[in-house]
Amino acid sequence: MLKLPMIQVDAFTTQPFKGNPAAVCVTDQWLDEALMQAIAMENNLAETAFCVPLCADQPEHYGLRWFTPSAEVDLCGHATLAAAHGLWTHWGVSTELLVFDSRSGPLTVQRAGNEMRMDFPAVSSQLMDAPDALIQGLGVTPTAVAMGTDCLAVLESVEAVRAVQPDFGLLAKVPGRGVIITAAQMQPERRLVSRCFYPKLSVPEDPVTGSAHCQLLPFWGERLGHRDWWAHQASARGGELHGEWVNDRVQLTGQAVTVMVAELQLPWS
Repeated sequence: MLKLPMIQVDAFTTQPFKGNPAAVCVTDQWLDEALMQAIAMENNLAETAFCVPLCADQPEHYGLRWFTPSAEVDLCGHATLAAAHGLWTHWGVSTELLVFDSRSGPLTVQRAGNEMRMDFPAVSSQLMDAPDALIQGLGVTPTAVAMGTDCLAVLESVEAVRAVQPDFGLLAKVPGRGVIITAAQMQPERRLVSRCFYPKLSVPEDPVTGSAHCQLLPFWGERLGHRDWWAHQASARGGELHGEWVNDRVQLTGQAVTVMVAELQLPWS
């Protein structure tokens, strides 16, 4: 019987049952890929993060992989935040900086009081015509559409973003990893608002999506001239983060809270 400690963390929030939940497992070596996928499917969360230490004399250095219920992904912000939170609060890591080797290259997380600052690669976007499946799937015509990792659709107002009732079957036909809808407000404070849909990855609406902000921050920064934004993801759970676009990188700052400590008991050795 394999007994595997696991925690569940709500990321980009200070309150339980808000933000985006992710499971975190830390093991001495990588589990079999099929087993990691099976654990992620069993958890049925947007992401399950798996970490392994890479070097005994570098306690800050870990490998990191992320799995949705149906696939491994190249980058995940909230599960990276959750993994860093878990290493610091549950697995006894004392260094103030963590370095993760990932499918998106090296990622760092710096602890700063109650907050954590992640350094991720920026994602550029190219303007494009709105696909029919996007318009029909959102039930509204975007004012602009741009393709990066995700298909990003600008709506006319924050209220319009909140009001969308998506058809996930149609959005699954849109090119890209998923669909981001967004609007920016300048008053009473500068803030970008978004919602994110990933039906291809078995995540119809993601509560708070760090990786989407790697595309959102450069997109709005180029158009409105501001590199520093507060961000709110207007899902049912909701979530908050601060982001800054710096050259070819994006820095995302947020908090996290543990909501469950568990032990998987699996019939593998």
